[in-house]
Amino acid sequence: MKVLHLSDLHIGKSVNDFNLIEDQKYMLEQILGLIKSRDIDVVLIAGDVYDKTVPSEEAVRLLDYFLCSLSELDVETFMISGNHDSDERLHFGSALFEARKIHICAKYDGHLYTKQLSDGFGSLNIWLLPFVKASQVKHFYPDEEIRSYDDAVRTVLAHAEIDPSERNILAAHQFVVGKSGDPKTGGSESAAVLSVGAVEKTGADCFDDFDYVALGHIHSPQQIGKETVRYSGSLLKYSLSEADNEKSVPVVTFGKKGEVSVELVPLIPLRDMRHLKGKLKQLLDRQKIEAPEDYIYATLTDEDPIDDVMGIFRQYYPNTMKIDYDNAHTRAMEQTDLQAAVQERSYLELVSDFYRMMYGCEISEEELKIMKEAAKEAGVIDETD
Repeated sequence: MKVLHLSDLHIGKSVNDFNLIEDQKYMLEQILGLIKSRDIDVVLIAGDVYDKTVPSEEAVRLLDYFLCSLSELDVETFMISGNHDSDERLHFGSALFEARKIHICAKYDGHLYTKQLSDGFGSLNIWLLPFVKASQVKHFYPDEEIRSYDDAVRTVLAHAEIDPSERNILAAHQFVVGKSGDPKTGGSESAAVLSVGAVEKTGADCFDDFDYVALGHIHSPQQIGKETVRYSGSLLKYSLSEADNEKSVPVVTFGKKGEVSVELVPLIPLRDMRHLKGKLKQLLDRQKIEAPEDYIYATLTDEDPIDDVMGIFRQYYPNTMKIDYDNAHTRAMEQTDLQAAVQERSYLELVSDFYRMMYGCEISEEELKIMKEAAKEAGVIDETD
């Protein structure tokens, strides 16, 4: 059986005021072509289907088109909600969709959604865990000791009747970490993901009973620990910081129990997102211009500012998103700003700000005392501070 793993479609998203709906439709058409050419049996969509909890009309129409097309291809489609989705909106009509092989789990109801498929090698169980918080799980299991997000996910899995002797697939939208550390973020994840993720994380080892874990939440394609616990990544580059990233989609082939292979199929966008750097005259040399319709982030190294530089650049690259400078003046300004920021705030204030940003709460007096002692030993602050 062949399974195609998608996540983080973010349908309806705009980047730097550029509406990407046309680009998203192009990519979804590419996915549909891939399903046909590779004889895909199952499609997993691991959350953040929409970019906003109240999606635009054109975003709803595009998802409707995609789901109808999947149904016409007669594949089994499984979709969960992510932190960007409205549970209620994504869940609407799910009972009717079931008859068309579109299985939606947008709300956690105290049970891990499951559906059993089968092929020549026996049963293949699909499990769905939409984006949940520890408080939601605690509501259904008040007697369980749930002190962390990791506890919550392990509680959900512990109450599911998972038979490890059978083949099991899980689709989940969570911040999952491996023994080697946190996943590499793409840059287009929301600030909430980047900061709250530091607290609301769960270990990849809790998924050991699954033959493949289809993750959503992080926009950079990557495996977490072993090859079969994987983030598929976002459909497109949704941030200028992702200009050098390459997007792909995992196609997972299941044989008998224990036989799983993963192939990463590259995705080719309608318009790429690229970062150009150099002097204006060099970047706008007509003989060197390639793919002018791409989304462009330009860094100019000219020492003098150029009047109406965006207007000039868009005559050559109409989809230029951002222009900045990297020259002696900007480097001096950055150094001055950094020095001023450090000089204006004490070490303990900087530590407190960092802690608040990462964990969403104030650092305790005891923790602050420990940080102060460590800084003194390292020579960062004086003994008298």
